[in-house]
Amino acid sequence: MKLGAVIGVIGAGRASDVAYAAAWEVGRLLAEAGATLVCGGLGGVMEGACRGCTEAGGLAVGILPGAVAGQANPWVGLPIVTNLGHARNIVIAHTAQALIAIEGEYGTLSEIAVALKLGKPVVSLRSWQDIPGMTRVDTPEEAVRRVLDLLAGRNPLGV
Repeated sequence: MKLGAVIGVIGAGRASDVAYAAAWEVGRLLAEAGATLVCGGLGGVMEGACRGCTEAGGLAVGILPGAVAGQANPWVGLPIVTNLGHARNIVIAHTAQALIAIEGEYGTLSEIAVALKLGKPVVSLRSWQDIPGMTRVDTPEEAVRRVLDLLAGRNPLGV
């Protein structure tokens, strides 16, 4: 099985209804584009993205903070146990070729920082703002298009 681009979807474990719906749509669009989704594997934004991805026939990988695969949300196709707690955020940032951040708290911010330090594209949808190097978008469709364009080396701004 070919994995396609590995895109991280990151965000809070307790998401607003709007963020959950946006994450679901991002996950669905990533699966339709042939990408593999990687996330923290728990609830909120992570669950929404995994659900959208899985329902569209894609693979959702969950990098879990604990040592029990059963803690993953039911939409994770491949749970990876780490027993690393918050340090698993570094594994997510290293595993993904690019990140889409949806809402989020300090854990999300840590993933953004590591990815940017590694030179990876990060797209923000209703997430942290005013972070140098991060691209801000307004819709799930724009988030997926922008991250795939950035990975392909295309200038998504057309300038």
